[in-house]
Amino acid sequence: MIRRALPLALALVLPACVAGPPPEIDTTPPVLPDAFAFAPDNATSSALSALLPIGDPAFEDIAALALSSAPTLDQAAARIEIARAGARRSGAERFPTIGADASITATRTSPNQFGASFPPGIAIDTERVRYGANVTASWDPDLFGRLRNREAAALARVDASTFEAAGIRTALLAEIATSIIDWRTLEARQAALSADLAAADDLARLAGVRERAGIAPGFDRVRAESAAEGSRSRIEALESERARIAGRLATLTGTSAQRVLALLAQPAPLPASPPAPSALPSDLLANRPDVLAAAAALRAADADLAATAAQRFPHLTLSAALGLLAFDFGGLFDSDAVVGSAGPSLLTPLLDFGRIQAEIDGAAAEKRLAFARYREAVFTGLGDAEAGYGLIAASDAELAAAQREAASLERAARLANTRYRAGLADFLTVLEARRAADSSGDRVAAARGRTQRARVLLWQALGGGGDN
Repeated sequence: MIRRALPLALALVLPACVAGPPPEIDTTPPVLPDAFAFAPDNATSSALSALLPIGDPAFEDIAALALSSAPTLDQAAARIEIARAGARRSGAERFPTIGADASITATRTSPNQFGASFPPGIAIDTERVRYGANVTASWDPDLFGRLRNREAAALARVDASTFEAAGIRTALLAEIATSIIDWRTLEARQAALSADLAAADDLARLAGVRERAGIAPGFDRVRAESAAEGSRSRIEALESERARIAGRLATLTGTSAQRVLALLAQPAPLPASPPAPSALPSDLLANRPDVLAAAAALRAADADLAATAAQRFPHLTLSAALGLLAFDFGGLFDSDAVVGSAGPSLLTPLLDFGRIQAEIDGAAAEKRLAFARYREAVFTGLGDAEAGYGLIAASDAELAAAQREAASLERAARLANTRYRAGLADFLTVLEARRAADSSGDRVAAARGRTQRARVLLWQALGGGGDN
């Protein structure tokens, strides 16, 4: 019988096998430069984590709080579990399915359904009860890799979800770091503006004294008081930024603003400005979570395409059943009640009017899309790293220039004040020198904040490191 069935099986198999392999999709890795264009010549091999404000206790405490209770990390963890469950389900498909069933079926037959009356002495049992119990098993040996590739795709999605979670963690720490830097920048700006206000108030008092002595017009006092009010208004404007930062940190950490404000109240040392660490563009392929996630998604799309293409080939299933069948309950335990069956079944597509080919075309397009996203992630990382290196160099130069400007303007203001007190300069000269010096300290604080922000951007662009 097997010899007679073999030609029939081959006749069914061969039409499907001529379909050929899945389409080839070009996934040549993008060519990266040998070095970053904006990397400084004095780049060091220092730890990447040094670019974060790790000496600030507020950053340490808020980052630890976020890593334990941030809503975004909880969502990422749930997505990983969903992907793992899908991988377990795909893996289980490759093993046999074993089941059991039991049934009691009562039937009643009408003799009238047989038409003419039965001959004398012949009758049928019109009511019967059937008792049955079975153990069944089926297994797909996966001859053409359909299930194997589905499992590979599911495992690749677990990797993609894990790397996406790492990217969310990196982005979370980067946003917390920049928020802490912005908060410390506001503190430095307020200190500078408070010093400006004190100098403006002192100038207004001097103008008032000279006005009461009759040696200066009242207009000088009014102009000095106006300069002081300008400093006060700039100080008050900082409060809205504080509220925004505290609210954002409350969202990121999943805690109350009161707790965030208590942590931000901790004193912090002066921020350091470590040099940019050395790195190569090729490092992005191994360190950037988004690049790694895109690569895993590409592997999943490749496996999906192979699994979809395998639908063109025959689907072989091995099945068996062993059970008991009797028409009275006591007969279930007789040897004659044992029934069973075993054998393979073969299902192959012959004419589906392009359904499978359409699925293959869709899977091929998904793979091309996954590769395009991978290339985008690679060049996004390359651009972010170039911007990070360039911003560090530019912001450091800006800070140095702002510090020189502030020192020069402060010396000019002190000299003008000294000459005014000695009667060698008019009040307008003093006021203009004071106004120029007033905003210089604020600019230094803002420039220092930008240098710290640039370092966090480079930290995130280079992958965030694995030690934070």
